[in-house]
Amino acid sequence: MRKTVSSVRQWNWPALLSWLVFALALTGFDQWTKNWIQHRLITGDVDRITDFFNLVVAYNSGAAFSFLADAGGWQRPLFAGLAIVVSLVICVIIARNSSRKFLCLGLALVLSGALGNAWDRFTIGVVVDFLDFHVGSYHWPAFNVADICICCGAGIVVLAEFFGKKN
Repeated sequence: MRKTVSSVRQWNWPALLSWLVFALALTGFDQWTKNWIQHRLITGDVDRITDFFNLVVAYNSGAAFSFLADAGGWQRPLFAGLAIVVSLVICVIIARNSSRKFLCLGLALVLSGALGNAWDRFTIGVVVDFLDFHVGSYHWPAFNVADICICCGAGIVVLAEFFGKKN
């Protein structure tokens, strides 16, 4: 018990709070963009921006690339619960590694994406995707700001672990 109490005291609470504020700001931006696109377009509409990029409204009940989208509904609480667990673990890692700014940046990005997509799952039951990149008739699966945060954050975490100095 002593070890747990002393390790909690060693956490950098102000740094954790600042990374949480950053993550929540990105989560807010993600939610704003999803709200904006749902008021701009309806499902099935395509707003052609360039020869390789469209805005669309797509609802994803699965995970990345619509993984388990047709699983019958059991995946919704699983993915939402997983996002909560991952978010708590990320907070602990940030609190314990606050001196590693690059790592914390990556983790805060992943946290913001997890929270943004979890919010969708809790409030409407699906994740709103709207960014549609394509080459000719081949379309990359639609995605959103939260997905961008998760991918960029994961990349930063990998780079931080491979190339960062550990204290």
